[in-house]
Amino acid sequence: MEQDQLELPCLIECESCPATVVVQAQSEYATEMPQHVGQQMIFHFQGPSSLSEEDLLLRNISEIYQSKRRENLYPTQIRKTNDMLQNFTQLLLLQKPYPRGWETLLWKSWHKYKEEERGHLIEIQDLFCPSQEIQKEPQLVVLEGAAGTGKSTLAREVRRAWEEGQLYRDHFQHVFYFSCRELAQCKQLSLAELIAKDQTVPAAPIREILSHHEKLLFILDGIDEPAWVLEDKNPMFCLHWSQTQPVHTLLGSLLGKSVLPQASLLLTARTTDLKKFIPSLGQPRWVEVLGFSKSGRKKYIYKYFREKKEAMAAFYFVKSNPVLSTLCVVPWVSWLVCTCLKQQMDRGEDLSLTSQTTTELYLKYLSQALSGYALGNQLRTLCSLAAEGICQKRTLLSERDFQIQGLADDDIATFLKIGILQKQPGSLSYSFAHLYLQEFFAAMSYILENNMPRHDYVNVYRTVEALKDVYGRHDLFEAPTVRFLFGLSSKRGMREMQKIFACSLLQKTGLYLQRHILQKTQHHQPDTLGLLHCLYETQDGELLTDVMYIFQGTRVHASVDMLHPVFQKSINRLVVQTDVELMVVTFCIKFCHHVKRLQLNACGQQGQRPVVPSMVLSRWTPITNATWQVLFSTLEFTGSLQELDLSGNPLSHYAVQSLCRTLRCPGCQLKTLWLVNCGLTFSHCADLAPVLSASSSLTELDLQLNDLGDLGVGLLCQWLRIPACKLRILWLDLAPLSDPVIMELGALQTENPQLLISSTWKPHVMVPTKNPGGEEMGDSLTSFKQQRLQSEHRHMEPLGTEDDFLDQSPVTTEVIDKERNLYRVQFPVAGYYHCPNIGLHFMVTREATIEIGFCAWSQHLDKTPLQASHMVAGPLFDIKTERGAVAAVYLPHFVDLQEGQVDTSWFRVAHFQEHGVVLEMPDRVEQCYTVLENPSFSPMGVLLRIMPAVRNFIPITSVTLIYYYLNIQDVTIHLYLIPNDWTIQKAIDEQEMGFQFVRIHKPPPVDSLYIGSRYIVSASKNLEIIPKELELCYRSPRESQLFSEISVDCMDSVIKLKITDKKNGNLKWEALLKPDAPTLLHFVDQHREQLVTRVTSVDPLLDKLHGLVLSEEEYGAVRAEATTQDKMRKFFSLSRSWNRASKDQVYQALKETHPHLIMDLFERSGGVFVGS
Repeated sequence: MEQDQLELPCLIECESCPATVVVQAQSEYATEMPQHVGQQMIFHFQGPSSLSEEDLLLRNISEIYQSKRRENLYPTQIRKTNDMLQNFTQLLLLQKPYPRGWETLLWKSWHKYKEEERGHLIEIQDLFCPSQEIQKEPQLVVLEGAAGTGKSTLAREVRRAWEEGQLYRDHFQHVFYFSCRELAQCKQLSLAELIAKDQTVPAAPIREILSHHEKLLFILDGIDEPAWVLEDKNPMFCLHWSQTQPVHTLLGSLLGKSVLPQASLLLTARTTDLKKFIPSLGQPRWVEVLGFSKSGRKKYIYKYFREKKEAMAAFYFVKSNPVLSTLCVVPWVSWLVCTCLKQQMDRGEDLSLTSQTTTELYLKYLSQALSGYALGNQLRTLCSLAAEGICQKRTLLSERDFQIQGLADDDIATFLKIGILQKQPGSLSYSFAHLYLQEFFAAMSYILENNMPRHDYVNVYRTVEALKDVYGRHDLFEAPTVRFLFGLSSKRGMREMQKIFACSLLQKTGLYLQRHILQKTQHHQPDTLGLLHCLYETQDGELLTDVMYIFQGTRVHASVDMLHPVFQKSINRLVVQTDVELMVVTFCIKFCHHVKRLQLNACGQQGQRPVVPSMVLSRWTPITNATWQVLFSTLEFTGSLQELDLSGNPLSHYAVQSLCRTLRCPGCQLKTLWLVNCGLTFSHCADLAPVLSASSSLTELDLQLNDLGDLGVGLLCQWLRIPACKLRILWLDLAPLSDPVIMELGALQTENPQLLISSTWKPHVMVPTKNPGGEEMGDSLTSFKQQRLQSEHRHMEPLGTEDDFLDQSPVTTEVIDKERNLYRVQFPVAGYYHCPNIGLHFMVTREATIEIGFCAWSQHLDKTPLQASHMVAGPLFDIKTERGAVAAVYLPHFVDLQEGQVDTSWFRVAHFQEHGVVLEMPDRVEQCYTVLENPSFSPMGVLLRIMPAVRNFIPITSVTLIYYYLNIQDVTIHLYLIPNDWTIQKAIDEQEMGFQFVRIHKPPPVDSLYIGSRYIVSASKNLEIIPKELELCYRSPRESQLFSEISVDCMDSVIKLKITDKKNGNLKWEALLKPDAPTLLHFVDQHREQLVTRVTSVDPLLDKLHGLVLSEEEYGAVRAEATTQDKMRKFFSLSRSWNRASKDQVYQALKETHPHLIMDLFERSGGVFVGS
């Protein structure tokens, strides 16, 4: 392999290359100096000084460099690139006001960010330029990004371009580059020694260099890699540039501006949580390095291969593989792919690279690089060294390190030859070719260490704890080592490792590590994208299904119960900035069996509100043809996804053609496709129309707000007439179409009555109106009336008499959309209406129609910082009505005011609007309600402003819910203790009914209870209760609620259930469950009347029960009756002597002799068999 290719890793993001001198400073720790640092520093920089010895010592930087050269372990050398990655303009740079994942972003509404909040792509020359929103040049710029995206390369290129006069030459007089990994090797340094470490610094007096510190730029590469905290502890530590001090203190002073306060800094880091180890970070400009652009990928490949023929072959090979092409967004992966292809070309082999993940690419690279070498044991040793270095945040390996581990010089030479290791110039130290590579070897080490015949929980625990110590619990899934660990744990990963190491590996080894990592993060909220990356690396459908069984009413009893809290929301929203992230998320979400819908929002534009469990992806960087190729190729197998919403995204011809190819794939089972406002024209219809008959699953297509014209719609009509077309709903803009086309559409519907063609308004294209001041006021009245007209043609069902609104007479509440929890009530006249069950009250001024949606707090509150200062105090409603129709609304809350512990001034009504959340003081607060007069409507509910310390001392009203399921063997009871929130009760009702449980109504606790308190569940009989302890907590309706499960072997006597306070043992609630209660009657007793009148053949029934339930005398007495009904009446007259077991036998006999009758009664009873 050629030398320039071997050195390439350090040119891409040389996180392990020494670019600086590492000095063993001999000076003692600096002594304390007077305060007033700024003034004192100016004096030293510009004024006379009596420190003549220091002046002589520090007169010239070049002298310092020469005097220290003999002490340097590694001489400074900024590597000159060989033009392989000098084109840094091919990297995508996204400038943002906040780092990715910053919590404050959650304050805003998800969909609508201001442009400056979304960020924008910039060029390298704009890093230190004023922005539109801040007319001031930044002094601190942070280049953040994932591993291997080119941050270090970019930092070095800034320095190189400045040297060549291409960049910032007028802005900075001196630019210094330092690798923090190498600086961390130093114990102590002075500011002068730090500057001297940059060999390219001119031979000039230090006074001259430092006198204009506003013209200095310090580049600190990999600021987050060493294990340090860069705290500016005290300005007194940095009074003179000759003072030596710990390196982390010196850098902390630079960052904290107590030394060289006007100097500029450029930092590179993987992590975005820099404040945890740089407390004085201030307000930097955040720039995310996203990796290569499409043209950047092509240019890189053509520069890697010197022969044009090889370059073309490699480029078209990568281009033909959408997954490989997408992974090459990351520069380091581009190098990895090119290296693998080059190895195959040099051997005269056909190009073959089927890798789907970065882990598989590394394994392929190692397999090819090590071909012909027997290095199993040596490779193990190198893996151990890699893991040790990762744990110690150390990347340099000395010859002594190799000697201790038993690696010979020949072994080291081999690893250098094949490109795994690289030697530091002019030194006796080595490093891995890239930090990414070291992390991969560390992951292999963890697999090998835990490969034991018997599972060693202690060893697995140590491994996971070591990873947590290095990366932190919350950033664990972001760590490349952990991602590689997941990839290596897959079946394919273990198989390839066995080949490389020539050993046997147990599949369970990786599974134990996966499971332990997932369990360790279940009680925290890790980065969602990070977790998805880890799952993607496994390519394991079974694991993905287990972990991502989201949005379900209950858990699925999988082989490994790993439902992760990250996925316990009905609508997940993620920002995907790169094609790699889009591919990862799309791939993983297909294995979530309950997620039916995927929505892509470009530039944060607002799409429709999802009505089914959904994944909503927001993309703020440009969506290119390559992006569409990634998305559509991933959806060639859709898994559980049924709906795709691309509304608002302009689709090119290439994108539409890619979409149509995907829709033709047998594995693509999309039923609904939204292409609203996608810039489609007649020419796009030429591709779309044939798909209408080619797709075996597509039943609904929305093409509204597109300029299709008569020709485009005419094309659609031709293909809609084909019998193979499965489409049932087509949404079109009919207004612009000519009369002949309208007539053709009408004729088409006459020919095919199952096809509906409509342009009726739909919620997801509603346009907000504006008030006279130009401010958005929500949904327009016109749109609302259109919605009413449309919904009048829908089938309505009453919500139930218990949920009606009451005035002088009940007003029925109708169900508009049960899945979306959307209901409607029409008040006929002005008046006061209230619903005792839901808890809502309205004072209306005239006839009014009101729509009520029941929302989940988690959908809105999780995006704000309010959770720390406010607690949920009632349901969250989304109410829509005509303006001015409601004079007052009474919103229910569950805070108990009778205790006198709560001040009503703490109450707020939260309005979640597009621009954020608004907290409104209610006009008054009553025991069960907060009242707003002349309200405006948006998703709204009651919050209580509190201090965290008093959260557990707020008295609340609560309810108990009891559900039972009885069968022949036993009785199962579920007992819930929840706040008095009807939306939670409704969610539990629906869930329990779905599992054929029946509710038993019992009174609620009389006394107020407290959130966070624990209560003991007990019974009068010795029953199995799991768990016996319940915590009273608020969980959003869409989350799983806590309950105790009680098992009863035989319901033959009264059971008393009790709930007592764990802390003091006080009784809080009790109830009796009687076996003869109507809801607990046996099936035979429940349906006695129906059985008497509907059983048609008695003799076969009697024959089955003769000798088991009926004696000879009883058998004869029943048969002696004249008619069938008389026989059944006589039969049931004997039931007073039957026990539960006898009734079970009667049920079984009825089921065998009259199966259709029993099934009908079973379904009419709610699908519940009530046995013993």
